[in-house]
Amino acid sequence: MAVKIRLRRMGAKKAPFYRVVVADSRYPRDGRFIEEIGYFNPLTDPAEIKIDGEKAKKWIANGAQPTDTVKELLKKSEII
Repeated sequence: MAVKIRLRRMGAKKAPFYRVVVADSRYPRDGRFIEEIGYFNPLTDPAEIKIDGEKAKKWIANGAQPTDTVKELLKKSEII
């Protein structure tokens, strides 16, 4: 099973916010997921990023691959 840490789009049309989730890469973007580890709101100034560092590190240690966007969010929140 290829596990990814990625964004799940939530919110209204033209007003998105994202949840950072751990999901099987075969499922659709907003489909089934294993665990929710945080959220990202790009509409606030500055953008609001809240990610549980312990859970993120645990999943990465277990082999989950973050997407490019999530990797940048993890760097900004100083988790990796």
